[in-house]
Amino acid sequence: MAKKSKKQQSGGTPATVALTAAGVEFTVHAYEHDPAHPSYGEEAAEAMGVSPDRVFKTLVADVDGTLTVAVVPVAGQLDLKALAAAVGGKRAAMADPTLAERTTGYVRGGISPLGQRKKLPTVLDASAATHTTICVSAGRRGLEVELAPQTLVTLTEAVLAPIGRA
Repeated sequence: MAKKSKKQQSGGTPATVALTAAGVEFTVHAYEHDPAHPSYGEEAAEAMGVSPDRVFKTLVADVDGTLTVAVVPVAGQLDLKALAAAVGGKRAAMADPTLAERTTGYVRGGISPLGQRKKLPTVLDASAATHTTICVSAGRRGLEVELAPQTLVTLTEAVLAPIGRA
């Protein structure tokens, strides 16, 4: 597992570039991605030796016709009704994967809530606030970024709401 501070990170992904530009504290965790692993998020938690409740996956949903980013713990699932309610919508469904990739600029399994091609409404599961730091995708499979939940909320203008379920 490699760790780099923001000062050591050069080039990088749109997510790490955005974090560096914002001047915030973060740590990059790189690991060898195994394409055969059944879960990107659980693989990340195992590879980094971090509790799965601190590793969050980034999902893209369609809420009443608007693509919306949901960031939930990898150990759980997204509650689509709760996501819709968090952004004042009525119905939510998972977005078409191709549309999610095209809109965010990232590939599935590597979608980051940071540095997306198009800024989308974002909701972070409220459980994130119980941790000093959380990990989210840094923009590609095998690369995570660790940061304070409030930093993620600030940079993505996210709503904090209970959108995850066990």
